[in-house]
Amino acid sequence: MSDGMQNTEATEKSAPAANDHLKALEAESDIAADYLEELLDIADLDGDIDMDIDGDRAAVSIVGADLSNLVGENGKVLEALQELTRLAVYRETGERSRLMLDVSNYRANRKAELEEVGRKAVEEVKAAGTSVRLDPMTPFERKVVHDVVAAAGLTSESEGEEPRRRVVVQPAR
Repeated sequence: MSDGMQNTEATEKSAPAANDHLKALEAESDIAADYLEELLDIADLDGDIDMDIDGDRAAVSIVGADLSNLVGENGKVLEALQELTRLAVYRETGERSRLMLDVSNYRANRKAELEEVGRKAVEEVKAAGTSVRLDPMTPFERKVVHDVVAAAGLTSESEGEEPRRRVVVQPAR
């Protein structure tokens, strides 16, 4: 059998798997949206729910008037709400969810801030030639910084224990 035929067969076999994965992510979004709509009703909050697929994870956003209570100080309530929503998805599907929740664009705005923190740390490391330790961050925040550092060609690692876990940006080796 030629390589071209083998590649075609592999593609045909992976297409249903990709389609199944997409359907599973859409189901996660639907379950999460239903859960969050109920929560908004119970809390008597107005908000619209947007669902999307972001890479390999379901993404759900709540947008509306004043939803700052759902974000909390430094996003702590948002983190807890995301975990509760993931548990609701797990209860329905029996599968662990990597769903990402955003409220009033808090995560999107925070991501932009963290990308700037990462860029400044990269500049500092390149200029000084020494490692830079950043303030403690959540897993989401650390991932954003690690991605910026990797894109700049440097390395980084996380150190410490939650909730004091932080990113250390290191010079190129």
